[in-house]
Amino acid sequence: MEAKHPQDSRTVMTDLVLPSETNPLKNLFGGELLARMDRAASIAARRHSRRIVVTVSVNHVAFKKTVPLGSVVTVEASISRAFNSSMEVVIDVWIEDRESGIRSRANDAIYTFVAVDESGSPVPVPPIEPQTDLEKERFDAALRRKQLSLVLAGKMKPQEATELKALFME
Repeated sequence: MEAKHPQDSRTVMTDLVLPSETNPLKNLFGGELLARMDRAASIAARRHSRRIVVTVSVNHVAFKKTVPLGSVVTVEASISRAFNSSMEVVIDVWIEDRESGIRSRANDAIYTFVAVDESGSPVPVPPIEPQTDLEKERFDAALRRKQLSLVLAGKMKPQEATELKALFME
């Protein structure tokens, strides 16, 4: 299978925060933002694998800034690393100041998707070949996160987690 670049999966979704999507403080519901991130990540995973994809886990979500009513919200997603049938998707959420137009990062997340066939069985996905410094950083970090997840789940012995050990050894 030929390697792909993170840019090949890049998905950008821009939308407006409407009154029905806000809480009593007139900020976007966290669940609404999670759904938007899941949709963007799903599209990125499908673009990478060209298969049906399912969300396996939400590995990390950080709600750093509130997203006020009327804000223009942009969700950007791309594959950071592909394993056998799974793909880690990194998501950045930006809000645009209504008056100045300046964009600032509001939230970020990391989701994991698995590519499946029509019967729901996992299928292989192409590897990722990072190009930019940020893509390389995210690519390397994805393996550390995967190893940590496997160690915590009891599916990998800590001494086998070479990338994690490298963080603590000189």
